[in-house]
Amino acid sequence: MDGDHLHAGTRARHDRVDAVLDDFFALAKRRAESVGWRYVDLWSVLERNSAGGKRFRPRMVFTVYDALGGADDEAVARVGAAFELLHTALIVHDDVIDRDFSRRGIPNVSGSYRDTATTAGIPTPAAEHRGMSAAVIAGDLALTGASRMLLGIGCADHVRTRLLDLLDEAIFVSAGGEMVDVEFSLSADLPTVDEILEMERAKTAVYSFEAPLQAGAVLAGAGEAVVTAVGDFGREVGVAYQVVDDLLGVFGTEEATGKTTRGDLREGKRTVLVAHAATTDEWFTIQPFIGKADLSEAEAEHVRGRLEVCGARAFAEGLVEQHARRALDVLDRPEVPESLREALTPVVQDVLERVR
Repeated sequence: MDGDHLHAGTRARHDRVDAVLDDFFALAKRRAESVGWRYVDLWSVLERNSAGGKRFRPRMVFTVYDALGGADDEAVARVGAAFELLHTALIVHDDVIDRDFSRRGIPNVSGSYRDTATTAGIPTPAAEHRGMSAAVIAGDLALTGASRMLLGIGCADHVRTRLLDLLDEAIFVSAGGEMVDVEFSLSADLPTVDEILEMERAKTAVYSFEAPLQAGAVLAGAGEAVVTAVGDFGREVGVAYQVVDDLLGVFGTEEATGKTTRGDLREGKRTVLVAHAATTDEWFTIQPFIGKADLSEAEAEHVRGRLEVCGARAFAEGLVEQHARRALDVLDRPEVPESLREALTPVVQDVLERVR
């Protein structure tokens, strides 16, 4: 398949997911009218916060489904939309946990409700509480919406049950990873690299890679050996992806990541970079700046330099290569058909390109 055809096919898939989500939100807003205009407004804000994304998780579903010969465009669009709603739910809740009122420079659900409250003259603490409250409710609605989306798929009962199980496991594990991340952020003791990797796998890799890849295989009618293989692939490439995020959070550019490269350092985010640096002699020159709320660009540049000197950057880059290689090794298993190997290999290359 040539690049232009692939691009057109991907765009058509994304358009179908968008259409499914449009229908979902239109129905939700009609139902909300019986409760009142305030509830309709909440659904509208949630809809805006789910729009415009890269549709990355649906793409994982499509990639496997198409490679395995799936042909039900409506069913795969609904599965992709379910994982997009799950993503929306988790980032809305994550912003509440992080007390963030914007995402990529635009007010999120919390920020939208906070801003309308402050404009109306409500004091900031109460306005922020309003925003956080609305976001908790909106995230809950997106979570239940993801399950509802799968319930409406026209497929065999055992396939629908398996898809719901995958979604449930993704939510269950992601919640556990989020809780561990919260505990890490509050602990004076730094977690180890292995603990960080396991947290990142649970918090993000499962719902972003493992579950949607497996969902595509299940919907396509693949055997359990293939479903297991794409899950293993997703675990490895998902961990690599998260380590790349750690690197870009410090060494990337704001143009590429959409966020400041001082944010992770100011927050004191527990990453593999920090965990590795803490085991080296350079740590005493780095530690005072980790979690410094008013970290300057000059101080951030100092930290970046020390992270390079102590080998933390090279160590993290090595982890990316290691997990990427493991992901490719999974694709060499005899149960993985050539069509699937060809479809998933570029996913690994895309991850590696992000850090090069």
